Amino acid sequence: MTAPVFVVDEVPYAKSFVLDGAEGRHAVSVKRLRAGEDVVLTDGRGRWTEAVVEAAEGKDRLVVTAGPVQEEPAQAPRITVVQALPKGDRGELAVETMTETGVDAIVPWQAARCITQWKGDRGAKALGKWRATAREAGKQSRRVRFPDVADAATTKQVAALLAGADFAAVLHEDRDCDSGALATAELPTAGDIVLVVGPEGGVSPDELAAFAEAGARPYRLGRSVLRTSTAGTAATALLLGRTGRWS
Repeated sequence: MTAPVFVVDEVPYAKSFVLDGAEGRHAVSVKRLRAGEDVVLTDGRGRWTEAVVEAAEGKDRLVVTAGPVQEEPAQAPRITVVQALPKGDRGELAVETMTETGVDAIVPWQAARCITQWKGDRGAKALGKWRATAREAGKQSRRVRFPDVADAATTKQVAALLAGADFAAVLHEDRDCDSGALATAELPTAGDIVLVVGPEGGVSPDELAAFAEAGARPYRLGRSVLRTSTAGTAATALLLGRTGRWS
């Protein structure tokens, strides 16, 4: 098991450092870390350092000695999943598992057939939950570069994102639609891969047309039909394996 990960605003360089606040409370009261144990401090944007616990103070202060700061480069190709808004807490489930798997960016999408609507304060709160989930899942999976969770996008904005990608795909299973197998698609070794995951009701014909005009083809994962909250994770895993990022 690798050392537990904690998030800091700025990664300390080779000095004594106090981890306090919510992260310190988690380290001391939940993880119950003690002197001599190893931890990783990261800003979640690729900068990180290994540190050794000096002491636990009270309920929310962990004193550590940090080592040199290191930087994990962004991996290529970059994988972005455009995730249609699922019902209930399935959105957070999708974000959690995609983050643990290794996705680089997540774009919430208000698709035409989405039952869930992100409007006003409710939308801001939901987006905040997605971002908090990505942060916690990044820590849990020992990542030091967490996925970006963008603002909710319209279909027009998603089409623009697809138009700029080196490989653009829409997960779509329909007997009347000629879809290719994602498992055999020709993938780039660098650049950007953008994958669209539709809602439970599927991607509408108008959305498919807009995405096709932007250069995105429909693809399928296999013989079974996955829920929107799991399709992105399965596709990300497939792409990570096929592009060599899991080698």
